[in-house]
Amino acid sequence: VKICGLSTPDTVDAAVRHGASHVGFVFFPPSPRNLSPEQAVGLAQRLPAHVRSVGVYVDPEPALVERAIAAARLSAIQLHRTMPDKAAHLRDRFGVETWAAIAVKTRADLDAAQVFADAADRLVYDAKTPDGAALPGGMGLRFDWALLDGARHPLPWA
Repeated sequence: VKICGLSTPDTVDAAVRHGASHVGFVFFPPSPRNLSPEQAVGLAQRLPAHVRSVGVYVDPEPALVERAIAAARLSAIQLHRTMPDKAAHLRDRFGVETWAAIAVKTRADLDAAQVFADAADRLVYDAKTPDGAALPGGMGLRFDWALLDGARHPLPWA
């Protein structure tokens, strides 16, 4: 279970206490849960060894990813609105598990996952946000999980 958007010691502690295996730190300034790499340091230090930290980004600059990996000891990066070639570049450059976020509203949206077969390590299916939304996820939306029934997934998914 990954709990995403944690930005305070209390939320990190609650996620750990209730069994999260992964916690997500958002590095995207338009998000109300945005952190700087420096802010993530103290939160990451609260994590026991068995809980992995994931950096959540929207088409990030490599320098930000590098700073956050070093500061928060990230074990994975989750990429929203990031092209496959850039995802592969970040994975190869930093050597961390790379998750491609796929925005889903219809069965046809699942086809977008195919282009990440050689660019990421895992897929994260997330509800597609409304057109014009400032955030690509984390809005409390859901999609019909039945859309995944019988679908061919090019990578392990969550």
